[in-house]
Amino acid sequence: MNQKITPDFEERLAVVWASFDDYDGGREAEFRVMVDELVSELPDDNPVVAFERACAFDSTGHSDKAVPLYQEALARGIDGYRARRTKIQLASSLRNTGRAEEGVALLTPELDAPSDELDDAVRAVLALCLASLGREREGLSLVLGALARHLPRYQRSMKNYARALVEPEDS
Repeated sequence: MNQKITPDFEERLAVVWASFDDYDGGREAEFRVMVDELVSELPDDNPVVAFERACAFDSTGHSDKAVPLYQEALARGIDGYRARRTKIQLASSLRNTGRAEEGVALLTPELDAPSDELDDAVRAVLALCLASLGREREGLSLVLGALARHLPRYQRSMKNYARALVEPEDS
């Protein structure tokens, strides 16, 4: 399947998403139409179509409608950077629809995936899913560990505190 998206398409998509805030206050459906019109240029079986439609529903408060579209994008073989975004956003939408356990199952393997700029987003959404399941200490451990590397000082202490939240105490 050809997922090749042209730079022109990506630029036009970026313009649409940059206009998102112009469509709040009851005009969210208009925004979704803009996304639909743009992605309709792609073949229907292109996973980016389902992904971008899911993003539009998700961003306009319709996680329930986004979930099956994210799942479709994954099933159709979305790859690269968008694949990881799909998993993060699907996990968030699953949590929002009362299915946090599925979000945990989806994102936990991403902790061992090759590192990229989305690592902290993985940990943040996974932490939210864990918190929704009453596993706040695990979630806090994840976000402290992610935060530690961005601190100008105290990195070692924060990493140790994060680890101590989830490791059993020595007697």
